[in-house]
Amino acid sequence: MSASRRSGTTDELGPDEPEQPDRDGSDLLAALLDGMDAALCAFDADGTVTHWNREAERILGWTAAEAVGRSGFAGWAVRSADAEEVQGRLLSAMHAPGRQVHEFALLTKDGGRVLVRTQSAAVRGPDGKPAGVYCAFSEVHAQIDLERSIALSEALFEDASWGVVLVDADLRPAVVNAHAARALGTGRTSALGRPLGELLAQGVEELESALTHVLAEGAPPAPAEIWVSVRTPDGERRRCWRCGFVRLASPLAEEPVPLGVGWLFQDVTEAKQGEQEASLLRFRTNQLHRAARAAAECEDPAEAATVHLDFALAGFADHAFVDRVAGGTAAEGPDGTPVRLVRLAATPSGAPGPSLLGGDAGLPVRYPEQHPALSCVERAGTVRASAGAVPAERAREWALSRQWPADTVHALCAVLRSRGRTLGVLTFLRAAGRSPFERSDAAYAEDVALRIASALDLAGVVGRE
Repeated sequence: MSASRRSGTTDELGPDEPEQPDRDGSDLLAALLDGMDAALCAFDADGTVTHWNREAERILGWTAAEAVGRSGFAGWAVRSADAEEVQGRLLSAMHAPGRQVHEFALLTKDGGRVLVRTQSAAVRGPDGKPAGVYCAFSEVHAQIDLERSIALSEALFEDASWGVVLVDADLRPAVVNAHAARALGTGRTSALGRPLGELLAQGVEELESALTHVLAEGAPPAPAEIWVSVRTPDGERRRCWRCGFVRLASPLAEEPVPLGVGWLFQDVTEAKQGEQEASLLRFRTNQLHRAARAAAECEDPAEAATVHLDFALAGFADHAFVDRVAGGTAAEGPDGTPVRLVRLAATPSGAPGPSLLGGDAGLPVRYPEQHPALSCVERAGTVRASAGAVPAERAREWALSRQWPADTVHALCAVLRSRGRTLGVLTFLRAAGRSPFERSDAAYAEDVALRIASALDLAGVVGRE
């Protein structure tokens, strides 16, 4: 191409350059009209149809060739009795500000009727005067479905009584409703775009795995219950959320394109804790009942005491000891005489098995001062102790210094009393894999201690040395 051609100073074309047709934008306009999701038609100032797109053809069945050039809708798209009213309402938009919305029935090519909702507005000419009207319309039920979807979305993100979060494909919150923001301990905007690991201390892996599965496979068939720990200014809060997931896909793409996941959740912590406590109470009540029936078959009351101990240990603790007071019984309160405890029964330290009776030698257990077992006897009440959040080596030293197995990190001592006398101490121990003893555990240990104390009192071990 010559320099003059490149600079645009000549209209001459080279031998290999075909002449390009003039473009006035009509093909682009036709493509835009035919690509619209809404049906669209236009009228000039006299009411003659000038434009008719494919969506209008789909709804009514009339092609653009059949529609363009007709005068209004009378006789073909509207019943003759309604034509004057419909055309008047449409053309009135030329002289009204903004858009006007109407609903009326149109006729399809095969003679059916379709109720449509229209939005019409004036088309201005170069001089600013009305030159016609354009009218966008859609079937009323489709419009109502759209409005319902929008209303539902707004209600979920404003007034819902459960958490709603839209998570993008990178597993980061994109939209958060007020309820979810309170549950996450953040504001509605401060949570956006942040990794879930910054909002949750525990349960992140399980939640992200669920979100990834939904993105790849779709929504699960039933809600999932996930335990999480939420980071808050006051510390971590352990919560249980019942979660539902739906995969979001773009309605504008020919193939589903994942936009993210809709995550809905409800806090069911109190209900789950209530279920767990009820289940645990049923189990422990059954254990006490079974232990009582088994102990009733024992000829030796001391053996019956170990039966109670073995049944109580299941699912409750890792080790257990029964220590009796040397010399018979302990007085009601400190009298200056140090309390000595003699080991009467203990769970085996090696392979699991029934508790073993001992203590025939009458040698006191070498408990240091302020030991939880000694404090339990002195107070005639339950004592709980824990190594706390310390390194494993320090926890080992803590346990060995108290004459307990090296893996012990939590202890619970319950006093053995019968007929107004303190007979000894029942000690339960837990390793690092278990949680610390709680008040409900103390109540259960006291129930077991009452049964063991009664058996020991019956055996007369308090009078032996």
